[in-house]
Amino acid sequence: MFDTLSDRLAATFKSLRGKGRLSPEDIDATAREIRIALLEADVALPVVRAFIAKVKERAAGAEVSQALNPAQQVVKIVNEELVRILGGETRVLRFAKQPPTVIMLAGLQGAGKTTLAGKLGLWLKGQGHTPLLVACDLQRPNAVTQLSVVAERAGVAVYAPEPGNGVGDPVKVAQDSIEFAKTKQHDIVIVDTAGRLGIDEELMKQAADIRDAVSPDEVLFVVDAMIGQDAVNTAEAFRDGVGFDGVVLSKLDGDARGGAALSIAHVTGKQIMFASNGEKLDEFDAFHPDRMASRILDMGDLLTLIEQAERTFSQAEAEKMASKLASSKGGKDFTLDDFLAQMEQVRKMGSISKLLGMLPGMGQIKDQINNIDEKDVDRTAAIIKSMTPAERQDPVIINGSRRARIARGSGVEVSAVKNLVERFFDARKMMSKMAQGGGMPGMPGVPGMGGGPGRTKKKAKQAKGKQRSGNPMKRKAEEQAARTRREEAAAAQAGGAFGIPDKAQDKNFELPDEFKKFMG
Repeated sequence: MFDTLSDRLAATFKSLRGKGRLSPEDIDATAREIRIALLEADVALPVVRAFIAKVKERAAGAEVSQALNPAQQVVKIVNEELVRILGGETRVLRFAKQPPTVIMLAGLQGAGKTTLAGKLGLWLKGQGHTPLLVACDLQRPNAVTQLSVVAERAGVAVYAPEPGNGVGDPVKVAQDSIEFAKTKQHDIVIVDTAGRLGIDEELMKQAADIRDAVSPDEVLFVVDAMIGQDAVNTAEAFRDGVGFDGVVLSKLDGDARGGAALSIAHVTGKQIMFASNGEKLDEFDAFHPDRMASRILDMGDLLTLIEQAERTFSQAEAEKMASKLASSKGGKDFTLDDFLAQMEQVRKMGSISKLLGMLPGMGQIKDQINNIDEKDVDRTAAIIKSMTPAERQDPVIINGSRRARIARGSGVEVSAVKNLVERFFDARKMMSKMAQGGGMPGMPGVPGMGGGPGRTKKKAKQAKGKQRSGNPMKRKAEEQAARTRREEAAAAQAGGAFGIPDKAQDKNFELPDEFKKFMG
């Protein structure tokens, strides 16, 4: 959603690089570009004015003029001011001293309240709570059924005594749910309320009546991040009519300009607490202003990536894999079974493109990331699962006939099987070298990567092996002989499968009769 804003800001900061000091004209030009970027992203005008004024004030001060790298200092200021307009520090849920904690969801129809109730229930369940979803949206057709289905998928309980579709009293349902939760020992109650297509008196009255009936510990305003400036207007109307404690952004995975969503915290004075960025129930998390600012500025979000990995990966399994790669056998204990297990763990973390998007600087290859075929992982898994246990343990035994069988079993070309095995060997070799502290292959001399000086010495030693002749005619003959030897070696390696020389290089070569019969 914030790709356009990220691209404009990145282009703005790029023009500052390499400048030893920033003139007032540079600061004005940068502020102008940032203002245009924010307005194009649909950020509310009062927020843009306050943001630019603060950035210009700080950029003209001593913290930039005395900095070693003024351009980086401006980026730091923009990052800190973005965090400020996004709400500053992360706001966590307030829990009641005596359970159950009551959380009421409010918002317009279509904002995603019902789905979000299931996401919030699943998220709280993962933290050790026992949430109860309450169906108080009795106006919208099949809203009660939808909440029941979402609750079942999330694995949490639901309280839905009324059929809905215009039947039942939502205020009474909300009141009764508290006693039900106490009886069944649910420590959190999530009340899903009705919405309207727009703000009206009936909506506000019903929401206020439910609020007064259950005295919620948290009232969360659910807003569709794709509705533009109306998100700010709706938030102000709910704040004044019903009141809320925090904001939940839904549909952050959309492609609309999401600047209005960034304005809500600044305009209403209420922080964004949660963000939903996908259709799946687990695509939901607490909103961290500092991490969102980092994403917008293409500085990545490694903390969220680490947290997702910690939730998905088993510490014992990770240590087991690391010991295999660091073993004295050069990582040969690491098999295709282990590779498949690791790949499935990564897949559980979510979309590969989303994971890559959390790495710093990935905005520069955004198009390539967006074009990643997620089904490649499934195809790779199908190839490995089509192998026998012996082939997974020792891929060296996979010859031509085995490749053909595996390809038929997984529905791919034979070349795909061959490429997978070759990539596995290369990856195992690289990971083994890194696990043993040898650094990343192909990166000699990089601090902290290891292996640099050793490679340099080895090359220097090889260079002393044979000196070039000072006679031009003799040196030319030596170079021609060396070129001929390289071509012959390359021709020997360029043969077909099983190491047989290519017929084009040796026209007198004939396959044995037995092999001709085998090849058909």
